[in-house]
Amino acid sequence: MDNPEYRRGSFNSMQSGTSDEDMVEIAGATLDSSVTDDVLPLDRDVSRGHSTFNGEGLNGASKMMDFLEEPIPGVGTYEDFNTIDWVREKSKDRDRHREIANKSKESTWALLQSVSDAFSGWLLMLLIGLMAGSLAGLIDISAHWMTDLKEGVCLSGFWFNHEHCCWTSNETTFIERDKCPQWRSWAELIVGQPDGAFAYIVNYLMYVIWALLFSFLAVSLVRSFAPYACGSGIPEIKTILSGFIIRGYLGKWTLVIKTVTLVLAVSSGLSLGKEGPLVHVACCCGNILCHLFTKYSKNEAKRREVLSAAAAAGVSVAFGAPIGGVLFSLEEVSYYFPLKTLWRSFFAALVAAFTLRSINPFGNSRLVLFYVEFHAPWHLLELIPFIMLGIFGGLWGAFFIRTNIAWCRRRKTTKLGRYPVLEVLVVTAITAIIAFPNDYTRISTSELISELFNDCGLLDSSKLCDYINDNTTKTTDDRAAGPNVYTAMWQLALALIFKIFITIITFGMKVPSGLFIPSLAVGAIAGRLLGIGMEQLAYYHHDWVIFKGWCSPGADCITPGLYAMVGAAACLGGVTRMTVSLVVIMFELTGGLEYIVPLMAAAMTSKWVADAIGREGIYDAHIRLNGYPFLEAKEEFTHKTLAMDVMRPRRNDPPLTVLTQDGLKVEDVETLISETTYSGFPVVVSRESQRLVGFVLKRDLVISIENARKRQDGIVSSSDIYFTEHIPPQPPSSPATLKLRKVMDLSPFTVTDHTAMEIVVDIFRKLGLRQCLVTHNGRLLGIITKKDILKHMAQVVNQDPDSILFN
Repeated sequence: MDNPEYRRGSFNSMQSGTSDEDMVEIAGATLDSSVTDDVLPLDRDVSRGHSTFNGEGLNGASKMMDFLEEPIPGVGTYEDFNTIDWVREKSKDRDRHREIANKSKESTWALLQSVSDAFSGWLLMLLIGLMAGSLAGLIDISAHWMTDLKEGVCLSGFWFNHEHCCWTSNETTFIERDKCPQWRSWAELIVGQPDGAFAYIVNYLMYVIWALLFSFLAVSLVRSFAPYACGSGIPEIKTILSGFIIRGYLGKWTLVIKTVTLVLAVSSGLSLGKEGPLVHVACCCGNILCHLFTKYSKNEAKRREVLSAAAAAGVSVAFGAPIGGVLFSLEEVSYYFPLKTLWRSFFAALVAAFTLRSINPFGNSRLVLFYVEFHAPWHLLELIPFIMLGIFGGLWGAFFIRTNIAWCRRRKTTKLGRYPVLEVLVVTAITAIIAFPNDYTRISTSELISELFNDCGLLDSSKLCDYINDNTTKTTDDRAAGPNVYTAMWQLALALIFKIFITIITFGMKVPSGLFIPSLAVGAIAGRLLGIGMEQLAYYHHDWVIFKGWCSPGADCITPGLYAMVGAAACLGGVTRMTVSLVVIMFELTGGLEYIVPLMAAAMTSKWVADAIGREGIYDAHIRLNGYPFLEAKEEFTHKTLAMDVMRPRRNDPPLTVLTQDGLKVEDVETLISETTYSGFPVVVSRESQRLVGFVLKRDLVISIENARKRQDGIVSSSDIYFTEHIPPQPPSSPATLKLRKVMDLSPFTVTDHTAMEIVVDIFRKLGLRQCLVTHNGRLLGIITKKDILKHMAQVVNQDPDSILFN
């Protein structure tokens, strides 16, 4: 989304420093929050010299008319922190496609160009899949190695993680598969002994020191080089896909820093995941690769189709779930998702998954660390505990969203937000100090989920699989739990409490932080605990009514790992409010068709419970917290207000600033532009009639006048400007005239003053409008912008309308 036209110094009167170095609070990035002017403040004048976030106010042409044979560079483009005009962008693409189709009939070369243009979208998807899969493999391998580096180092090659180091050892036993002479803990290297109190303290200190080092590097790199690289990225991706422009958010520096710091943040042991940020990384790849194809680099709507497909590729490599990635993009992040984008998203997700599988980052021929397969069927009565897990997931999701948003709001409004590095280091220190003594919080969260999902076999050495075996049988049927199982349950209960609270303060810090893995971990712990409880009930009380008929003594009735999986799905669903995509992702993780019904029951229950407490998912809540201009398509507008109640100017406000189709001079327009902060102006026949002619963007006016002064002889401040089709004869001594009909939208979207606002809101959502004009009997009355609608919707639910910062 970087375009040199937005960085031309001659446009300083229109914009001032909207690059990455500006200081605006976006996804926790340190940017200048003083720049929070309303767009189209029709009732006030310019109050300071630099441009404000006022791009949303006025819409561009719904169809560009009266084109020149040589279009003026920059006309039809957008400033930073503006919303694109979907109607105009789609119209431009149709015109481009029509021109290519007509030329293809003229020559073979033109036909080849037409074929190349049609194929370019698939080639772009191939490149995105390859790049996203490669980066995901690099992140997985690096994070696995650096996580193990906190506990020790491999003598046969420092670049080996613990598991790979012991693979080649001939002295590794099956029971103690993680112990081998080649792998040395820090205590062995420093004090020469692996066990004992002093060795434990040395390992403890090294664990904390490495965690602090990794987190310090992560937050320092983000703060110094790419403020946009912090956080999950999904709320901003949703906003960008809805048409908002945040330049630099998907740029090269953001990609590089996000990739590096994501490895560091995950390796530090903080309660965060890499899955959400991988969507951001994949979208960065898509945006950068768009510059290779003019078709996508010069059309913001087409670019967003590519970003939707890139988001699908990101989830595909994050979970090893290509189909789930496509559904996630469709259900959760995309604003405009035509059928063509569905096919291309599927292809991009396929290529990304294939690339990651070729890299094989975990050495198990799987795409994720916690791939499992269950073999025991589930019984209908088990739906009761599955629904209980769904209720827990919904309660956890609602609790997490409220507390996390409250904490993030506190971070934004108090001194806490001024010290991001100190905050990250303190949270890392607390996390590492509390996590190390507990075996289940010391390991990485992905490894924890893998262990919780695991279906215990006879050869498993995990404490969770320490069952008392009957020597007469060699089966994996339900058995009495051994002492280690009860120890593990206490440790898991403490880990659950720890994960719940530490995740609340971790998500939203100034490091890359995903929410999928921590949410899955909370649910998996709760599910495993419930599963073990059900298993022991079935073993000791198989004669109870609920177990009779399907759980006879010695039968393999309950699978605790399945409960962990269902609990994980419930908690993730409660936080994100995903349903279809969540079930498909979990199904692709396990490879078991027969467990779809338990997953559906848990996901649906968690959504119902969470929605009953609060309607917003975590990403929508963060969009609202940051004040992004995002019209949620899922919300219904049921209030009985009319367009005249929302439009500006309001009563007692100055009249709407307009241009007339003739009678204006260049200096008049330049003065109007310099003295107002509006992003566009309606064009009327005359100030007396107020009959609407069209609409023109301020940016297009500035570029056109500047271009005319440079390239057209005789254009001076006293030159007349005409928006009419025919220019009347001019006296010979008069300066040259400037015809600007070519940059005017001759068919701006209009509604009457008595149009119901629920219809207006629906029009804005479905057409992606930036604004529409309000008329009465053909006379212009006012304007409704996207920001006006967002403010009105905030007011009717008793929220602060000034929380909508950008437009």
